[in-house]
Amino acid sequence: MRTHIAALLALMVATGCAVGSGAVVKGVGPDDLLKLREGPGLNHNIIIGLPDGTRLTRQNCVTNNGKVWCRVSLTDRPAISGYVSADYLAHR
Repeated sequence: MRTHIAALLALMVATGCAVGSGAVVKGVGPDDLLKLREGPGLNHNIIIGLPDGTRLTRQNCVTNNGKVWCRVSLTDRPAISGYVSADYLAHR
């Protein structure tokens, strides 16, 4: 059991999914926005679009249909939170 927990924590840190870590939106492109969603998946409503460079605080990450989604809040406006694809998050 301890081995599984240690492996999971190592994976979370390696993929940047450590709780409370800082992240920035990266790779969306100049004419697009990363969708902040109400839940972890494309079937959830969009709360707001986030451009490249948006600073976020990562809470936790989950896998849904083979894709990693992270619960985040806006660093400058923590009351705004939701889920984004981990594919578009970079460490800051």
